[in-house]
Amino acid sequence: MNKILLVEDEESIRGFLKINLQRNNFNVIEASSGEEGIELAKKERPKIAILDVMLPGIDGFMVCSKLRNDYPEMGIVMLTAKGQDMDKIMGLEYGADDYIIKPFNPIEVVLRVKALLRRLGEDEKEKLELGPFIIDLYSQKVLKNNIEIDVTPKEYLLMKIFLENPNKAFTRDELLDLVWGENYFGDAKIIDVNIRRLRAKIEDKPSRPDYIETVWGIGYRWKARD
Repeated sequence: MNKILLVEDEESIRGFLKINLQRNNFNVIEASSGEEGIELAKKERPKIAILDVMLPGIDGFMVCSKLRNDYPEMGIVMLTAKGQDMDKIMGLEYGADDYIIKPFNPIEVVLRVKALLRRLGEDEKEKLELGPFIIDLYSQKVLKNNIEIDVTPKEYLLMKIFLENPNKAFTRDELLDLVWGENYFGDAKIIDVNIRRLRAKIEDKPSRPDYIETVWGIGYRWKARD
């Protein structure tokens, strides 16, 4: 899973971007300041860094310059609220590969990141395969034994999370954050409802599931069969 360093001091923007990047199979490391971003880049060595221009302390341009000097192969995308030509030119002169003007659609950010990975020569994984199941990440289709299963967007995300993390036990709160977002304040029982519907679609015997196991007192996990 490709790592992305997201340096943005506005928590709402950072959280929104993080959720959308995670849903597209990226491992997001987040920082709220330029100094923290530089330290995390050294520790985590991400493939891509997304930097806000206006940061507390050292600004995004200085962070960009530092990262470009230390990690010449890292992809760098700048986020700017101003949208002025000089900001764009400065961003690129400091070593950025691309820039995005605020306000933006998070889908645009995801597409720009994927395009940058292709330019950097990073092969983007197109499918997840485990046992009889295949998830096509491009078309967002789920197949079992090469037969497509009709799933809802939430069921698709649950399947994607499970296949990416076989044998990992997820709490209901973790699944809520990953699928419904950290700002969801509804009943956690929605997880149980969607798991029950998903089992009915993928299990041979939903009442005795072979794949989505209940971890009593915790939540659920995907049982990876030998």
